[in-house]
Amino acid sequence: MNTDLTRIGGVGGEHPAHAVDLNEDLTRNPMEDHRVLVVGLGNLLLCDDGVGIHAARALMHDPPPGALVVEVGTAILSALHLLEAADRIIALDAVHAGGAPGTVYVFDARGERRDQPYTSVHEMGILNTLAMMAPEARPHLKVIGVEPEVIDYGLELSPTVGRALEQMLAEARRIVADWA
Repeated sequence: MNTDLTRIGGVGGEHPAHAVDLNEDLTRNPMEDHRVLVVGLGNLLLCDDGVGIHAARALMHDPPPGALVVEVGTAILSALHLLEAADRIIALDAVHAGGAPGTVYVFDARGERRDQPYTSVHEMGILNTLAMMAPEARPHLKVIGVEPEVIDYGLELSPTVGRALEQMLAEARRIVADWA
């Protein structure tokens, strides 16, 4: 599949993404035409926990040049072949750091456990996944997260987190441009 728009896992919804066929030939490097992998993480069924998916879907409409944007959701191991092929990853996610709801955080991680006061709801999943790789093969990981307000059943973002989405997208575009 030769596309900048990829969807892995997640819950329905109409957007211009294409489904990933995991039976496809994975010997081709999916990152060969891209410098940065942007992954949207979270659970779309839990309001603000799905902010990473909402952000990835927004970026899919106009992907940053040089970036492959992927909706991963909570299926992190399904994206392992993409993570292994990437040199640099931006993870979009909800982050519990104790700040006010809607606060946007940007921080670096290297695929090992960290004792930090903030922990992404799904960062541990991506960190544990990257930790399976040899240390010298781990991609540079930057997390862009938003402090959630509502983690409850529902498909919509809270108004507070919805307003923070544009800042999250701007940070992702800035980082991709810096890395390009």
